[in-house]
Amino acid sequence: MSEMLRQDMQCEGLLECFHDLKEIDKEVFQLLSDEAEPLTVDEIGDHIDRERSTAYRSVNRLLQAGFLQKEQINYEQGGYYHVYHPRDAEDISQEMQRLLNDWYAKMGQLIAEFSETYAVEPEPESESESESEPVASADQ
Repeated sequence: MSEMLRQDMQCEGLLECFHDLKEIDKEVFQLLSDEAEPLTVDEIGDHIDRERSTAYRSVNRLLQAGFLQKEQINYEQGGYYHVYHPRDAEDISQEMQRLLNDWYAKMGQLIAEFSETYAVEPEPESESESESEPVASADQ
């Protein structure tokens, strides 16, 4: 955690930080953000010069993280295919803010529990200890 705070982080680093996404996922998200039209997995694979299966796994991670939308396109003669495009950046940002707020609240709760669990409370003096201690007199 402290190492992450010391890093010079770019905004794309949020994809990794919040959702444990990989470098290829950031590349796919950037590609889809730059494209005017949604792309198929095959088109994504071609653009990033990776196998279709690798592109598909990346798209799937981005879908699960809530960064992409999947749209079904139907062929006139029957059948269909899917295309992918990024969700609205403002919606994604608001969700990340909510996630951060939830995380912050949870960490605050855990820190308070830690403090309560491991705080060392001063032991109360017993009466016998206070009676047995010599009292300094003004005569001495």
